[in-house]
Formats: sequence, structure tokens, C-alpha cells
Amino acid sequence: MVVDDHPMWRDAVARDLEQEGFAVVATAATGDEALRRVPAARPDVLVLDLQLPGVPGVEVARRVTAGEPPVRVLVLSASGEQGDVLEAVKAGATGYLVKSASREELVAAVRATAEGRAVFTPGLAGLVLGEYRRMAAAPAGEGPAAPSLTARETEVLRAVATGVPYKQVAERLGISHRTVQNHVQNVLGKLQLHNRSQLVRYALEQGLDGDPRT
Repeated sequence: MVVDDHPMWRDAVARDLEQEGFAVVATAATGDEALRRVPAARPDVLVLDLQLPGVPGVEVARRVTAGEPPVRVLVLSASGEQGDVLEAVKAGATGYLVKSASREELVAAVRATAEGRAVFTPGLAGLVLGEYRRMAAAPAGEGPAAPSLTARETEVLRAVATGVPYKQVAERLGISHRTVQNHVQNVLGKLQLHNRSQLVRYALEQGLDGDPRT
């Protein structure tokens, strides 16, 4: 689903994706329209502009990623400002591209987002990781104690934070695909989170974005 208030841009993005074999199930010009159409359209990925009339893009991202079922969000914005990028990620966006991205970059980003892998315009990924690491390094004692995870749960969480598909996590750790799914569900329950996007944000906040084999 493509959400952008500029008709020419919205139509061009939808056309490019369709030509690459994606099914564009709906489009919307405002945040309100997007929220109305998502439940019926049930998109796998929402390609979302931030500057929208009515409900802003960040709020749209927050609502659809927390919905049931959650929708993965790829922000496609004219802004590459740090504040906009961080707000989008905090709202649940899996990826963030600026509108100067090429068609090939857009197509690759949509595929990555559909698979649950984080994807950013070059230069923005370091910005996001740097900010979350700074937050993770803040003095302790400023909130409730973090839930206790087992060593295996932490390994799985590290892998998920790097965008590794469950099948590869299973192969890497020498466990079954179902065991990986069970660990993810256990971690979600312990952390009181609802979806993979929230799990990735938590892992980044805690600095758990390194290779799980290290």
C-alpha cells in the first residue's frame, strides 16, 4: 500500500512497484484515509510519506505497526533529518528511505521490509544505531529493571535485531525453526512487546545489534 499526498509521486511509486511484480492493494492521500483502508486492504508493507494531511505519517506508522495483524512500514520521505528518522523508527517503521532513492533502491527496500529486515538510506542506519546506543549508555537506575532473558533468548534477540530471517537464525544457532519462533514469542511476552518491529527497537536500545555468534 502506498500513502503519499502528492498524486504524481504516489502513482509513480505504485507503478514502479507493480512493474516489479508487487501487488499494490491500495493507495491513500491522507493519514486518515490510510488508517481507514488498511484493515480491508491488509497490506504486508506500507510505503509511507511522513508529511500527510490530517493524521501525520508518524502516527499512522505507530497505529498500523501496533495493530492486529501488525503492518510493516517503509517510510519514503523527502526529509533525511535526524529527528524525523528517529521519530519514524520509534513509531515502528522498519525502514526509511529519502525520496532521492533510485527505483532499484526502493524495490530492494520494499523486499527487505516485507522480510522484516531493517533498511535505511545510506548514512541513516549509522545515525539510528548511534542514537540508540547513546540511549543504552545512559546512567542506570532511571526506570524499572529490564526483564531477565536466558542466554539463548538473548542470542535469538541479537539475531533478530540484525534482520536475520528465522530460518537462518535456526541454522546459525543449531536449533529448529520452531524453537526460534518459540524463543521469539517468549521474549515478546517477557518484554511485553507485540511485534518484531518493537523487538528490534528494544534490541537496538539495549545495544544488542551485534553478531549473535560473538
